[in-house]
Amino acid sequence: MPQPDSPTTFWQLSRDGELRFHFHPGQKRALESRKRFILACAGWQSGKSVIGPPWLYREIRLRGPGDYLVAAPSFTLMPKKILPEFTRLFERQLRLGSYSRGDGLFTFSEQGCLSMFGFVPDDPVHVFFGHAQDPDSLESATYKAAWIDEGGQKAFRLASWEAILGRLSLVEGRVLITTRPYDWGWLKQTLYDPWENARRNHPLIDVITFRSIDNPAFPKAEYERARLSMPDWRFRMKYMGEFTRTAGMIFDCFDERVHKVPRFAIPSTWPRWLGLDFGGVHTAGVFLAQEVNDRGVGTGRLFAYRIYGPAGNATAAQHVQELIRPEPCLPQAVGGSKSEDQWRYEFGAAGLPVRAPDLADVEVGIDRVYGAIKRNELFVFDDLAGLLDELQSYSRVVDDMGEPTREIDEKSRYHLLDALRYVLSYLKPGTGDWGPITEPPPDPRMEISKAPPGVFLEEYSLR
Repeated sequence: MPQPDSPTTFWQLSRDGELRFHFHPGQKRALESRKRFILACAGWQSGKSVIGPPWLYREIRLRGPGDYLVAAPSFTLMPKKILPEFTRLFERQLRLGSYSRGDGLFTFSEQGCLSMFGFVPDDPVHVFFGHAQDPDSLESATYKAAWIDEGGQKAFRLASWEAILGRLSLVEGRVLITTRPYDWGWLKQTLYDPWENARRNHPLIDVITFRSIDNPAFPKAEYERARLSMPDWRFRMKYMGEFTRTAGMIFDCFDERVHKVPRFAIPSTWPRWLGLDFGGVHTAGVFLAQEVNDRGVGTGRLFAYRIYGPAGNATAAQHVQELIRPEPCLPQAVGGSKSEDQWRYEFGAAGLPVRAPDLADVEVGIDRVYGAIKRNELFVFDDLAGLLDELQSYSRVVDDMGEPTREIDEKSRYHLLDALRYVLSYLKPGTGDWGPITEPPPDPRMEISKAPPGVFLEEYSLR
């Protein structure tokens, strides 16, 4: 039988076995939403994670026996919040089954099935626990519903989201994502933006935001202290659950209203370019079309129309085959670092010549990409979610005072941007450069020291 527990901030189990909720209005809106994809985007300690177990409990009751998923960005985050919240309700209070740490699996007991469904199904009922750092843990079953906690973190990548969608697609399972906003990556691109563009009335997506202070237990004085002491952008993201441009955002000039464009048929007369980033497990490519006007003159505008990878476990010949197979002609390719001549040789031997980049400095390459965007010379098709995700999440590490440093946050994971940087550095060699260095004109005041004694009417001493 379910066991009563001491009251919590948000919910409790009464002595008669009734589960009673004490949610604030923001939590209620998230739980009451009937959309397929629910994004509860909220501030620190606002009570966003605690709605996950009750939401999943209701989904299991409605959808019946089967497999379900709970996911976190990393293995280390799992036992800190998401697992204790889940087991406290499902295991300790409702006694529906048990969690196996070795398998990362919660299994309903026979008594738990009788309590939940009124019968014992032939196949076991499981809740799988997975994390984005282990994609295999997200592809273990066909899920009927999924709860994702802190899906906005960089560790939770677009590929992990797509893997979960694939496992939910057969039954069109619902998803609850509880998170703070961290950057303008895939979460904003694929969920928040479509909801906003639909005037906040999307047929499939619901976004619910609430502040830290909406939690009745959150101290008002602490909220005000943070508001008065933190940069506005940081406070709004961390305590209000709002997407804002961070101080460390590198391509802050990328304007979705301008640089993200609907897909169109690219004329066959436009030259095709390919930027490549080599790697054993992360070879990536970005394809660009160079716009030509009706008079056959290049306009200087480039359109990113296709991405490849990041992909691994393939030979150079296999990569080349996949890269050029859909293309109407062989693209001109630029890629790899200065030292990766062997990769370029193997790709060339397989039928795709690759030029070496004309510079090795990463910061200069970033400046050239930034300049192309700033001058409205680079546009991205709106269905290239992977590239858009990287463009909008590429950022510098921010120090304790909220100021950006020179260090790029998780630089090693931005393979598509590395590929874009290689090809744009070649195509836009002047963009972002400081120009020729010239000697400044002589300061006429310096001539005073060269004048003979007596030229000036008065002598001055520094003593």
